[in-house]
Amino acid sequence: MAQKKGLGRGLNDLLGTSDASRSPRSKKTDNDPSSSPEKEVKTVTKEVIKEVVKEVEQKININLIEPNKSQPRKQFDEEALQELSDSIKKYGVLEPLIVTKKSDYYEIIAGERRWRAARLAGLKEIPVVIREYTDKEIMEISLIENIQREDLNPIEEAQAYEALISQYNLKQEEVAERVSKSRSTITNSLRLLKLCEDVRQMVMYNMISTGHARALIPIEDPKLQYETAAIVYDQKLSVRETEAYVKSILQAKPEEEKVKKEPDKDLSVFYSDIENKLKSILGAKIAIKASNNNKGKIEINYYSQDELDRITEMLYSINKELM
Repeated sequence: MAQKKGLGRGLNDLLGTSDASRSPRSKKTDNDPSSSPEKEVKTVTKEVIKEVVKEVEQKININLIEPNKSQPRKQFDEEALQELSDSIKKYGVLEPLIVTKKSDYYEIIAGERRWRAARLAGLKEIPVVIREYTDKEIMEISLIENIQREDLNPIEEAQAYEALISQYNLKQEEVAERVSKSRSTITNSLRLLKLCEDVRQMVMYNMISTGHARALIPIEDPKLQYETAAIVYDQKLSVRETEAYVKSILQAKPEEEKVKKEPDKDLSVFYSDIENKLKSILGAKIAIKASNNNKGKIEINYYSQDELDRITEMLYSINKELM
């Protein structure tokens, strides 16, 4: 994997696979049984990473390996995963996973995609290199690896930054330093977490860009924010057009609130009950948009082509039963 410039300390330093770690002197130390754990401590720029040097590749039962729950990457392209699986069937796993030993299993530090593809290929064992890191170091390594590979979508990346800040009391400047990004990049990324869940999903599935998403942040009402995002997507508005549209909404909102009538609570409960029943039937989020003249519309939300196909087939089958 070609290492991208601009990532400062980089993944190789964190994983201990830099040129320096491969020098004859390092190998001699690794193979010397008299070397103490203290001598195995490697000093990296502004930080000390403690690692148990077990560079010898070994094979482990794939069922004893589990993914890291704090792994920033949550989505894996199924088609690309299948292609990697087919390659593994022919050539095997060419690059070992980096794992750490837990009580009765091994946790993946780097290589979850290879692990998933290997399981898909039916492998019983998989090559690994065992290392020892703190939880914070594992999170940093996973984040940097995915950034270098450009595997994270914008929401996953923002959530990873937020985890480093909230779980390990890091400041934005410290996070920026660790991943070799500017502080403004981290700040803009974190702002995406102000979006409602539905709009986050649209960003994750690349339905709208991060520029569009940031333009929607000033809309605090989740329902209105999602409705606006849907209009942006349907009408293919540019970022500037989105910013102008959001501005017009925010300017008109105070006037609307003045003439807005108190909603009928009984009807709200009624609509909510219908939404929940339809959601349980279709397995998708349902929204009933009622107007003041007993008219309205029912919206069915989906976030992938597979989900749309599933919902469509279900509606077709219901229609056949009624006929």
